Amino acid sequence: MRRRAPLQFPRMRSAFHKIAASQESGLVVVLVLVTVMLTLMAGSHADRTTGQAVNNFWNSYTLIQTATDASFFAIMAIGATVVIISGGIDLSVGSIYALSGVTLGLALRGSGVTSPGAATALGLAVCIGVGLACGILNGLLVVGLRVHPFIVTLGTMWILRGIAFVATRAQSILVAPGLTSVVKSSLGLGGGLYPVPMLAMLIFTALGVIYLTRTVMGRRVFAFGGNAEASRFAGLPLKRIQIGVFAVSGLTAGLAAFLGASFYGSASSGDAQGYELYVIASAVVGGASLIGGKGSALGATLGALLIVLIRQSIRTLHLDQNYEWIVIGCAIIVAVVVDQWSTRLTARRLA
Repeated sequence: MRRRAPLQFPRMRSAFHKIAASQESGLVVVLVLVTVMLTLMAGSHADRTTGQAVNNFWNSYTLIQTATDASFFAIMAIGATVVIISGGIDLSVGSIYALSGVTLGLALRGSGVTSPGAATALGLAVCIGVGLACGILNGLLVVGLRVHPFIVTLGTMWILRGIAFVATRAQSILVAPGLTSVVKSSLGLGGGLYPVPMLAMLIFTALGVIYLTRTVMGRRVFAFGGNAEASRFAGLPLKRIQIGVFAVSGLTAGLAAFLGASFYGSASSGDAQGYELYVIASAVVGGASLIGGKGSALGATLGALLIVLIRQSIRTLHLDQNYEWIVIGCAIIVAVVVDQWSTRLTARRLA
């Protein structure tokens, strides 16, 4: 045993260096710095019941609300990251979100289901079905028409939202209260705290990590995005891979719509407008490369948290909210530049 002990130190050091050099570790450091800055600059207010001073940011309500806001972006960003790793892009996630949400509302209204269990089962089945169908449609169009995913998903973005608009006649559809009581459950926390979306985000992040790193399909996605020609010569089913990544993206958009519509109690054709920016920004800031072959589910979640923290900082510090778009745009450019710089540096080291 004494002879084997010294061998553990090099392994521990190599593991530590590997973690420290990862994209996720840098995002964690940035998240910690932003959180500390907000805590110090947010100020405090007196609690109505106890009279004690409470920090305007570092309190359970604001933290869980921030995580809730990030959960919808993060879940969709995980699916979008899978598409980006394959070398494609999906601009229709916001429209899939809207169509899944209004279909959920119409299905619950038409069925007359009110019990929490039945409403949850029906709503989840509807959103998963609509999301998968839209994702598979995107994949079939990309493979069948041999058109770039940017063009295809740009078209389906308008088509799917138009279908949602026609189906609802631009009206908001209320969701059954039984379903809202499930997704908006406090789980014993009380005090207006609703952690279900946050827990769902953590669960889907873990599933995304397992899918991309521990499954054959996940490895094939990386191989396809890294070198499509090599993947073809290796005998990989390229068409199936492309359809599969868009199916995953549609599935995550449908699941996010289920959580969003259930949490807020209504759905409309105007939901998730502009979410494409936040979702793609979350994936890119999380380390996904737009040329394909690089990205992670954990990075997408951390990227979504960072972007929501940026939005929260603008609100907490009482800054002009018009700066939100400027800051997020700058974050995307900086993330892409840093990614390209690190790629070139790695190539020079290998050379």
